[in-house]
Amino acid sequence: MRQVTVLGSCGGFPEPGRACSGFAVDWDGYRLVLDLGYATLPRLLRHWPDGVLDAVVVTHEHPDHCVDLHGLFRMRFYGQPGGPRLPLFCPPGVLDRLSGLEPDVDLQAVFDLHPLPGGYRVGPFDLTGLSLPHFVPNAGVRIAADGIVLAYSGDTGPTPALAELGRDADLFIVEATDRDGETSRPTRNLLTSTEAGRWARRAGARRLMLTHFWPGNDREVAVSAAQVEFGSAVMAAEEGLTLTLGTPDSGCACRRCG
Repeated sequence: MRQVTVLGSCGGFPEPGRACSGFAVDWDGYRLVLDLGYATLPRLLRHWPDGVLDAVVVTHEHPDHCVDLHGLFRMRFYGQPGGPRLPLFCPPGVLDRLSGLEPDVDLQAVFDLHPLPGGYRVGPFDLTGLSLPHFVPNAGVRIAADGIVLAYSGDTGPTPALAELGRDADLFIVEATDRDGETSRPTRNLLTSTEAGRWARRAGARRLMLTHFWPGNDREVAVSAAQVEFGSAVMAAEEGLTLTLGTPDSGCACRRCG
């Protein structure tokens, strides 16, 4: 089984019935998580009821991408004491941000920290973290195994590094915040859906999934705008959506899980 499941798709804060950024990757029994924003941990435990994980990757320290990492810490520290430390790949600011919630305990008692950006061998994957522009250090993530590539932008402004991150990816997950006034800001730290489609096309990605939708935005409008630039079908991340990785171009092989 080689698939990715959407745990959360909102940017900033969750809409009713949704969660913020998070994705669960299943790869022949290896379990990896990309981001754990608001309300993703219960969805993760619904997807993997035993709570067993092999690695966690967090793109940056904003709470809509990392705050439920603290819940995972408490689950392992208090509920599963004495187990091996969980590999955590993230920019250094992530644990600094969360340590304020748990000042009396060292979070590295649970997490084995590996800094991003950087390159690592993680289970079956070659993992590469590339620096992308944002309000805080952010690492876009690319994981590759058996010729299949999954790329994820985290949060980012427009940058040629996106084309490198998503180069020939089987699936490129790109934020499409579409926050009001974004394109007129002097320094760009987030994308529009149109820009997400443009950079995915420049990367030569096979499939594009939009995520990090600002609450209240019309997702169908975002998908349509990205599709004009991308030139192929575009998907919106939806909580519970599962995609099989490495499928032919003729179909997305998606399904809904609970």
